[in-house]
Amino acid sequence: MKELNTIHLNGLRAIEAAGRLGSLAAAAEELGVTPGAVSQQIAKTEALLGRTLFERSPRGLVATEAGGPLLARLSRAFAELAQAVAEARRRDELVLTVSVAPIFAARWLVYRLNGFAERHPEVRLRIDATTKLADLDASDVDLAIRVGAGRWPGVRSELLLEQEVFPVCSPALAAGLREPADILKLPAVIDENAMFSWDVWLKAAGLGGAKLSVRHTFNDASLALDAAIAGQGVMIAWQTLAGYAVMKGSLVAPFGIRARTGFGHYFVTSASRRESKAALAFKQWVREEVEDGMRQFSAIPAPSAVLPSSP
Repeated sequence: MKELNTIHLNGLRAIEAAGRLGSLAAAAEELGVTPGAVSQQIAKTEALLGRTLFERSPRGLVATEAGGPLLARLSRAFAELAQAVAEARRRDELVLTVSVAPIFAARWLVYRLNGFAERHPEVRLRIDATTKLADLDASDVDLAIRVGAGRWPGVRSELLLEQEVFPVCSPALAAGLREPADILKLPAVIDENAMFSWDVWLKAAGLGGAKLSVRHTFNDASLALDAAIAGQGVMIAWQTLAGYAVMKGSLVAPFGIRARTGFGHYFVTSASRRESKAALAFKQWVREEVEDGMRQFSAIPAPSAVLPSSP
């Protein structure tokens, strides 16, 4: 153990992260520091060890002959430390930590949480709103809900809802829509981080190759939705993002045409850890809420589905 007193733990963390991830930038993002700071920590530790641990190559950082065995043992050691910390932090099974994207938390989950609390008053929820997929084996996160293709490595994924997209706009803008091609007359508000484009819906509506004029672009889907609610344009949205606003009447989903993106909402859990009773209860409740919400959403008639009769 005395050997460890000569090496700063931050230096070993920087070496392990850089070796595992293959770049200074990726290690810096994981550790929450700058690439320069990671580089300095590595250089200091290499000097203390008297060994060069990495070679810089076009492919990123490559472990040297001396660095390879050290990196392997460091990765195992830090994995054990992470597991020990997670187990120490993991509270009673009746405290459930759920990781969800901020947009899902704000536009779908938060409106419904009282329902879960009323059904399961013994469970206390902790919502971790983040876009990063948590390490479910080395953190206190019990369950995640993510949008994607469902092929995340090292975890168990379970389809919750296939993603469908459709245009939404304010009731005032929708008043002038009679057929799908009328959408092209409206300005668009764009979520630049969306996993799909307008082309997905335009093709489904028989308007493949058509383009909309862009009024505003946002790097956050929630802001784009608020712009649509404010009447600033039409947005391409999905069920859990816009369903509540459509049901409340602050947005309209004209024409009733929905297009699948190939993505879906998934429950993501650890492949090795047993799911707690609280996690299973939460999953069941979410499934029921999604199914009920989709029934209500599908029952809302599209404004242009029934055209006014001729005088």
